[in-house]
Amino acid sequence: MTQAKTICPYCGVGCGVTATVDAGTLSAVEGDREHPANYGRLCVKGSALHETLGNQGRLTHPRVDGVEVSWDTALSTTAERLNTLRAEHGNHSVAAYLSGQLLTEDYYVANKLFKGFLGTPHLDTNSRLCMASAVAGYKRAFGADAVPCNYEDLEEAELVVLVGSNLAWNHPVLYQRIKVAKERNPLMRLVVIDPRVTDSCEIADLYLGIKPGTDAYLFNGLLAWMAQREKLDTRYLERHTEGFEDALAAAQQTAGSVAEVAAACDVDPERLETFYYWFASQLHVVTLYSQGVNQSASGTDKCNAIINCHLAGGKIGLPGAGPFSITGQPNAMGGREVGGLANQLAAHMDYHTPGALDLVSRFWATDSLTPSLPEGPGYKAVELFEAIERGEIKALWVMATNPAISLPDAARVRAALEKCPLVIVSECAAHTDLLPYADIVLPASGWSEKDGTVTNSERRISRQRGMLPPPGEARHDWWIICEVAKRLGYAEAFNYAHPWEIFDEHARLSAFENGVEGSPKRVFDISGLVGLGQEGYDTLAPIQWPVTVQAPHGTARLFEEGEFATANGRAKLLAIHPQGPEQSLSAAYPLRLNTGRIRDQWHTMTRTARSPRLMNHRAEPFMDVHPDDAHTAGVMDQGLAVLTAAKGEFRARVRVSNAQRRGEIFVPIHWTDCFTQQARSSALIDSITDPLSGQPESKHGAVALSPLATEWQATLLVAEGVTQSTPWCTSAYWARIPMRGCQRWQLANTQPVNDWLVQLKTWLPGDVSVVSQDPTNGRLRAACVENGQLRWWLMVGPPNELPGLAWLEARFSDERLSDTHRRRLLAGCDDGAADTGPVVCSCHQVGQTTIVNAIREGDTSVEALGARLACGTQCGSCIPELKSLIEEERPHARTKQSLATEVV
Repeated sequence: MTQAKTICPYCGVGCGVTATVDAGTLSAVEGDREHPANYGRLCVKGSALHETLGNQGRLTHPRVDGVEVSWDTALSTTAERLNTLRAEHGNHSVAAYLSGQLLTEDYYVANKLFKGFLGTPHLDTNSRLCMASAVAGYKRAFGADAVPCNYEDLEEAELVVLVGSNLAWNHPVLYQRIKVAKERNPLMRLVVIDPRVTDSCEIADLYLGIKPGTDAYLFNGLLAWMAQREKLDTRYLERHTEGFEDALAAAQQTAGSVAEVAAACDVDPERLETFYYWFASQLHVVTLYSQGVNQSASGTDKCNAIINCHLAGGKIGLPGAGPFSITGQPNAMGGREVGGLANQLAAHMDYHTPGALDLVSRFWATDSLTPSLPEGPGYKAVELFEAIERGEIKALWVMATNPAISLPDAARVRAALEKCPLVIVSECAAHTDLLPYADIVLPASGWSEKDGTVTNSERRISRQRGMLPPPGEARHDWWIICEVAKRLGYAEAFNYAHPWEIFDEHARLSAFENGVEGSPKRVFDISGLVGLGQEGYDTLAPIQWPVTVQAPHGTARLFEEGEFATANGRAKLLAIHPQGPEQSLSAAYPLRLNTGRIRDQWHTMTRTARSPRLMNHRAEPFMDVHPDDAHTAGVMDQGLAVLTAAKGEFRARVRVSNAQRRGEIFVPIHWTDCFTQQARSSALIDSITDPLSGQPESKHGAVALSPLATEWQATLLVAEGVTQSTPWCTSAYWARIPMRGCQRWQLANTQPVNDWLVQLKTWLPGDVSVVSQDPTNGRLRAACVENGQLRWWLMVGPPNELPGLAWLEARFSDERLSDTHRRRLLAGCDDGAADTGPVVCSCHQVGQTTIVNAIREGDTSVEALGARLACGTQCGSCIPELKSLIEEERPHARTKQSLATEVV
């Protein structure tokens, strides 16, 4: 048994993980108590990492045109086809689309190959979908993509402002750090600014439920208010900034009064002015913002409106202060460091950076090559697929991402992929929505196998360490890229034997002619990590860049002296003119759509869905709808409904919620064709982007809501391996939910079934062993047992009639059903077995019914519930739900005195 320290592969917090390997298997994970990002904390997704591994469902062999081939054939074919298309159509006809799931070393060699040696600028990344507006905002204000803050600032702040971020669900470890800080410092305040009442509001001192898309009005109003009340740091503005007069004039013109801003944002004026007063009166303020700000057609302006307020108040470059963009993926920042965006070269140099083309060309020794480095930026993500659709891009290499799901207007993206002459996919999962479009499939290593570095949201570089060998013939991405490069004729430039050699070159490039000849010094500088060698690389401790001779232990906070990366060293305030969403509402599409993540799932669920317990919190795709909108549309809580947009539709289960504003609907981004064909959120979003950042407007769709009129609903549980076909997927609605030992299917259709026993024979092998049917209401329960083993189980009826499925799930693992268990199959539970209800605490698998019973028995605090049931005692993500249940059930709770009386 051995232990290794590595990094969680999910969000941008970059939590340290201590993994235990036993007999070649990753048997357990826990938070690394020494890692400064999390100090031992893990969210429920991180805690379940070891449950998401295994060779099942992995790509293990290269394929060319659907046929398994050797690596030599796959690599040679890749190189030959790329060269053929370049010769026929030019270097700009090839492109790459990368991912924040790649390690920095993978990213570096991919960028070097495509931009440096293939001579194409068309290399972009899925970070374009989540972080591009924040990047553009930082560059405009500071002259560099440089996050000024660190996580300790969240704990040292007097005021933390969450904007467009459900931190409790999407970055739960940071949320817990803030929560603990508030408990230690009763004077610390938290403001949540979000159209939805989310779990992040649990510890909020003030909530502003603004109208979607009005963030820039809000912060323009704050800037104008600070000037009116003489709350500006005029000394800081004079010494360290420029552009203030124009920024203030624009703010006063568009948001000159509290009443005007309150009307535009649809918030209470008194609450708005309270926020303004708190922000202006405190020096130590951190504004933490994420996708709710970035994913907009004016996302860059929104970011700069936030930054303007921090610069105007001097709330930057000191402990507990600054505008802090929190990233969505574990290595979104690492990808930006090496040039993973289409408008970048490498090492935080852009095409327009003075001397950058010559500098990078000389460093990579491409100055004598034909082609040379491209002279201008390439296509950003949405533009890239539009160029494929036009036939301009002939070859696309996609690595570790799923654009057939994640990009807006997904049908158009799929049509483009269908007509692209060459699609190469490097992937670790055997079943994704992208693979049917791939001509060449290259099996890549995954987390627990990959070895390299990532950079989290606070600029902290950490080692991700490989602990297990890749399955079958899977290989590391950096190796695959380099082997193709060698076959393209660039062996000398890609002759790396280990990731540390790539990292060393990356570090040397960051320092190469950095700040010479009067040009601004690039903030990204890790020259202090040059020459580590393999031993130093393997033992590298987490460290924040810049890392230089002057700062050998890293840099916790940027711009402390008020010196920025601009030509004159001054930060720039921008004149912001707020704009509403480009996807406008209409009579046909009257409801505003918001998209986002949920607590227990990650992106397109290729990893998290492998852990059955992570599927229990929100098992099916859903839509959150305000009660008034539900009534108007004629939809019911837990019923099925359809969202229709100009580009497509979305079918899911309704959750009626007062947390939604009227006229607005929330849907999750995670479900794909692997889990349901009717709930791809990207089908509802138009391909409108921010003109500066290229980031899609994914938060502001326009939709109509209507009920899905079904003749029947059913729940089907099928043992693993019973059938390879799924004829029931022709139903009007289906959702697949992985469980231990079986697959659960939620089904519904608009057409009646005349005889369910006949229908079952067309769907499933084996005879019905037990059945219960009520023709008067269409209810039916049936099961098939073969050789003493449960093969499938069906209930026709709405899901709210289901028993707790834990007992049934366990029966699929029985080698032979007992007579008692066989008699209880139709009931779906054992005699006296408690139905625990929907899972609330995923860490300890504690259900809602169990929690409600405990509350009614007198456990009316989170601490009491934790002591009895363990819920809320691990990652803490379920605590807001626990509090909600306590409030709902408190009137029904029995006091300790009444319990004592009952005992007597």
